[in-house]
Amino acid sequence: MSPSTIEQKLQALEDGAALKTLVDTFSNLADTKDVTAQLLLFTEDATVSSVSSGQPGSSFKGRKEIGDAFAGYLANFETVYHINGQQTVELNGDTATGTAYCLVVLIADEAGKKIKNTSGVTYHDEYVRRDGKWLIAKRTSNFAWRDRQELGQ
Repeated sequence: MSPSTIEQKLQALEDGAALKTLVDTFSNLADTKDVTAQLLLFTEDATVSSVSSGQPGSSFKGRKEIGDAFAGYLANFETVYHINGQQTVELNGDTATGTAYCLVVLIADEAGKKIKNTSGVTYHDEYVRRDGKWLIAKRTSNFAWRDRQELGQ
């Protein structure tokens, strides 16, 4: 349903901007490996799951499980770098769904060599507004492709 009044249109614009900021903040915090702050972007009972090359991967429920998984994963990399692209959202009052595209670059030291992993990721999200703040209630991270290469010295 399209907003019809000026107030509804303004609220839709504010909500869209807040959801874009939410997704971008998630990525910024991943890049700095600030999992503690990152977890506050999720509901207490959020779920996060992954799909890689069309195959189901891991799934986590609740901030503790999600935080342990994020911290363990990010510890494998010296550099984490997200480049967020387009995002579309469908608003429905205090809930919303969205799709966001992201290029993720991860650099690790493997046997003395710098290895760069670049992935094309699509986030399929469900959001909820709680106490005036948008949070991620469910995220499915679809890792569509990956490129792995050694970095030159």
